[in-house]
Amino acid sequence: MTSPLLLRVAPILFVFLWSTGWLVAKYAAPHADPLTFLSVRFGLAALAMSGVVLATAAPRSLSGRQAAHGLASGVMLHAVYLGAVWWAIAQGVPAGISALIAALQPLLTALAAPALLGERLSNRQKLGIGLGFVGLVLALAPKLMAVEMAQLRAVAVPIGVNLAGMVAVTAATFHQKRFLAGGDLRVISTLQYVGAFLIVLPAAWLFEPMRFDINPASIAAMAWSVIALSVGAIGLFLMLIRRGEVSRAAALIYLIPPTAAVESYLMFGETLNPVQITGLCLTVAGVWLASRAG
Repeated sequence: MTSPLLLRVAPILFVFLWSTGWLVAKYAAPHADPLTFLSVRFGLAALAMSGVVLATAAPRSLSGRQAAHGLASGVMLHAVYLGAVWWAIAQGVPAGISALIAALQPLLTALAAPALLGERLSNRQKLGIGLGFVGLVLALAPKLMAVEMAQLRAVAVPIGVNLAGMVAVTAATFHQKRFLAGGDLRVISTLQYVGAFLIVLPAAWLFEPMRFDINPASIAAMAWSVIALSVGAIGLFLMLIRRGEVSRAAALIYLIPPTAAVESYLMFGETLNPVQITGLCLTVAGVWLASRAG
């Protein structure tokens, strides 16, 4: 049984934890190839979740069909999405463009939810989703304005891969809601990381020299990635999808880039000007509207 307190704080905790993924990627990039880092991360996350399943005596009553859906969900949610984003950024896609592509997920989810799941958005929710997107564009404005057309042309293929990753995580959200509404989330999460590991490890072996430098920075980045992101943030996201409408859960994605911008301002002294602050406020207001029913 999920505690009422956890349900209240889950959205805030998810946004905070997932936003730190941007900072972790910054620390990890000099020390490991992206797909190699992710393959190690998914392997360790699968082991960690297996330990949680055994330690908590989680019910393992999934059917073969549900297990297959769990593996497929992991491929979309982790292997394709994170693999595409990390690879694209490593190939030179500007962080602001990658963040804007990620922000298309709530819009795509809102458009597809009525047809795929029968979810109906109220006018208030539609306004919130639109307002959140406008606010996010303002929050990312300095990074977007710094990007030149020549730079975009040079990374056209990685941008396409980044877009494919966004579509994959959107599909994974609907897949999770439709086919994995039952079953224990601890067991499902374990299967998802197994599925992701089985795809990303061969891809890393084929396309990368599989560089992974063992040092305090890479170990710290990996530990946070596994414990806080793969176990904590993803677990919260799956719980939010199960407990509510996918469009409301997806709207939280809007808050992640602005939150990361605030964290970068506090930790690295990056700029945070009045336009960005205005955008952040609009995004928060939009997500608040989108998360309200009726």
